[in-house]
Amino acid sequence: MRVVAQKPGASVTFNEIDLFEVYAENEELDRQDRAAVIASRLKNYAENGRLQPDSFRVSQRDSSYYIEYGNKRVFKIRPGDAEAMEASQAEAAQLYLDEIQQKLAGRNAVNYVKNMVINVVLALMVILLLFLVIRYMNKLFRYLNVRLIRSNSDYLKGVSFRNYEFLGKERLITLLSSGLGIIKWVFILVLIYISLPILFSIFPGTEGIARSLFALVLNPVRKILTGLVNYLPNLVTIGVIALAVRYAVRFIRFLSDEIKSEKLVIPGFYPDWAYPTYQILRFVFIAFGFIMIFPYLPGSDSPIFQGVSVFLGLLVSFGSGSAISNAVAGIVITYMRPYKLGDRVKIGEVTGDVIEKSMLVTRVRTIKNEDITIPNSTILSNHTVNYSTIAKEKGVILYTTVTIGYDVPWKDVHKALIKAGKGTAMIEESPEPFVLQTSLDDFYVSYQLNCYTKYPEKAALIYSNIHANIQDEFNSAGIEILSPHYRAARDGNMTTIPVNYLPSDYKAPSFGIKVDKEG
Repeated sequence: MRVVAQKPGASVTFNEIDLFEVYAENEELDRQDRAAVIASRLKNYAENGRLQPDSFRVSQRDSSYYIEYGNKRVFKIRPGDAEAMEASQAEAAQLYLDEIQQKLAGRNAVNYVKNMVINVVLALMVILLLFLVIRYMNKLFRYLNVRLIRSNSDYLKGVSFRNYEFLGKERLITLLSSGLGIIKWVFILVLIYISLPILFSIFPGTEGIARSLFALVLNPVRKILTGLVNYLPNLVTIGVIALAVRYAVRFIRFLSDEIKSEKLVIPGFYPDWAYPTYQILRFVFIAFGFIMIFPYLPGSDSPIFQGVSVFLGLLVSFGSGSAISNAVAGIVITYMRPYKLGDRVKIGEVTGDVIEKSMLVTRVRTIKNEDITIPNSTILSNHTVNYSTIAKEKGVILYTTVTIGYDVPWKDVHKALIKAGKGTAMIEESPEPFVLQTSLDDFYVSYQLNCYTKYPEKAALIYSNIHANIQDEFNSAGIEILSPHYRAARDGNMTTIPVNYLPSDYKAPSFGIKVDKEG
């Protein structure tokens, strides 16, 4: 509906459209200036140069009426405007609203078809360009893949370190070919992601989506770049601390190597302490460096970061109690030096050779080739017997006990036992084997043979040979091993000594029978 007034007014123009006229003046502006101010407001309110007719409305505050666009005031209906239109202010406001909406709707309808055709053409051009770029990119990557597969072996060699080959030529070509495929798809996805905002920005209704898509990438990139620039001073500080810790650890490693090779001798400090001490000091220095670096890490003052750190600390504390106790025991054992690698030891009920020492466990290999893992905390709470500590210098004593009846002279037993000990391989001639009579029991005497050997790791074999020699020597000496209990009617029974040790004319005695004549 066109507003018909009784006197001329000032036209409010937007995009070469005369929307309406104002007739009244206010205290500061005449009609022309007032119309210019209203036109300027409409231009500022427009989105992409367009005004939506449905966004205009009439509002009333007290006794005054206003034309608004969205929630923004356009102009106030003054009494002079209503008088010129021969209507009340409420009627004049409605007439203004109808006129604005009709003119904008008519102009938008004319421009809509024209703009839509242009926008569709532009969108098709963008899609066509995207299709061509992707097509030729596929061809480029296909060409590169073919060249890679047909490449000469002089250009592509396997990846190896020292004598170990991580990747052979064929596997490397396969890996590079897969990498080319991944790069191709990354490029395609990036192109599509860039093209979508361009397509959405062509059509007015989807411009918001275009801005959102661009913001998804640009805002994080902007934040990252800004954060990096602001973080540079902290990064320099972290670098200085890290370098200081690194060279301090390298210096400790140098001292450790010198002590271990015995080039540097410190009284009271054993060479086998060098590497464990280095590991402990290395851990201390790294932990100290991390504590110094922690305040400079991004987000270290965040409550979430601090909460996660505390939670992880609690998990480690509750879940690694036994591990920590084993680690502490390992450190104590290291400086106690109860054994070293290769020693024959007895830990609790386990006897064998030490094949591995670590911070948490010790591994012992028994004479039956059983590898037994013993936690260090268990070792610290048990007694440990080391057979190898002094074996190379003075020898370790192997001992075994036999029990012989009182009817056999003890000197004969001593002589036979010592002869059996001397005749055993890997038994030392000096000091000589010796015999101890450890007890006088009800039915027999306990004789303990003691022999020196420098081969404690062969103890099982030596014991077996000693026992075999004892049997041979006793049989040769005519001594019967009848203990701990042996019941025999000697009359009429053959001796227990093996036949090959008996005289050729030996015969079992006959039974002795005594006849009571009176009976």
